[in-house]
This record gives sequence, structure tokens and C-alpha cells, in this order.
Amino acid sequence: MAGIVGQVLPRTFTPQQAGAIMAWETSSRWRDWPAGRIFPAEVTYQLPGTLFASRAGLAVTADRIGIAPTSACRPALAAAAQRLIGPAGCAGALRATYDDQTQALVVTVGVVVTPGPASARKFLRALGQGGGGRPVLRSLPFRQTIAARFGDAARQLSWHTSAGPYVILATAGYSDGRPHVPVRSDPYAWQEMLSLARGVGSTVAAGLGAPPAPPQCPGAPGC
Repeated sequence: MAGIVGQVLPRTFTPQQAGAIMAWETSSRWRDWPAGRIFPAEVTYQLPGTLFASRAGLAVTADRIGIAPTSACRPALAAAAQRLIGPAGCAGALRATYDDQTQALVVTVGVVVTPGPASARKFLRALGQGGGGRPVLRSLPFRQTIAARFGDAARQLSWHTSAGPYVILATAGYSDGRPHVPVRSDPYAWQEMLSLARGVGSTVAAGLGAPPAPPQCPGAPGC
């Protein structure tokens, strides 16, 4: 009798098994999720209150302009970043472009898929924590849109973080296509542009890196 009861009671995964399943689910999202889930159509983010001499920030939105097909990493990354990610490895890259609420700024956000969290952190360390310097992600313009003139020469700053096996990169600039300028010398423009890059990039990272629900083992004996 005890043997029969043991066969029909729900089984449980060991912590190691559950962790492996959850890691596999997270690492599969870039292939399994619809592109619109990875890159939401609209992202709400905050402009810091310091821009308005206020304690309170301002909630603004960024709208998605377009999404590129999945690519290898080389077409998505600047040459310097290609060299840095070499030892870490890359399975593919995803990119999308957004504009800000004023349509004066645009940002391309990229997802670089590495073999695992350790590889992602290694690549992130090589890039330098936080970003802000010259961009390492190639821009993604779309013809006949507000981002049509956002070529690589128009990139002004970069931002990056990691989430699980993913490194999320963002590069922002002006929608009028003006070439690289010392935007850091203009505190308002710098904070506005960095907030856009961070806001959209963080939203993408939060989605891809969110912990999956703990796996539930069916009650069948073969579980």
C-alpha cells in the first residue's frame, strides 16, 4: 500500500533540478518569447527631479519604432565590443529602436545572448560598469520614421547592464542625426538622454531576467 501511495503523491524537484530548469527557461526566452514581449511597445521611465529643480521626477514614455530580426553579434556590435565578447561567446543579438516623448531623442536597445550569467558578467566587466562612454552597440535606424537618421555616427552615449545570460546594451542620440558632440557638457541633455537609455534598457532587462515560477512536478511516476 505504501508503495502505491508513493507513486501517486506529487513529486518534488531537488533544489539543483529546480534551479537548472529555471535557468534553462530564462536562457530560452530570447528564442521563445515574441519580439513584442521582449521589447514592449511603450516604456514608462523617470526623468530625475534635478532636471526641474524639484525633488520629484517626471514620468515620461518611450515608444517603440521598430524591431530588427535576430542576428549574429557581429552586425549588432561595434568592433571594440566584438573583440571584448570574443572569450565570453555570443549566441545571437536582438535590437529595437525607440523614440522619447518629444521625438527629439532616439535609443537603440540590444540584447546580447551569452552562454550563461557568468559569461554575461564577464562581458559586462570588460565593457565597464554602467556605461556612459562611447557606444558599443550599433544603432538601428528605420526608414521613413523619426529614427531614419539615427546612424552610427549619431550615437552620443551608451548604457549597459546584465540579466541572467543576457547583456542589455543601449545607445542614444538625437533624432535629427547630428554627429557625436560633447553632450556631457550639457547636464540637461545628458541626463535626459541617459534616462531614456537606462529606462528602456532596464525595462528590457527586467523582463528577460525576471525569475521564472518554480517548476511544478506532475504527479506521474515518471516525473
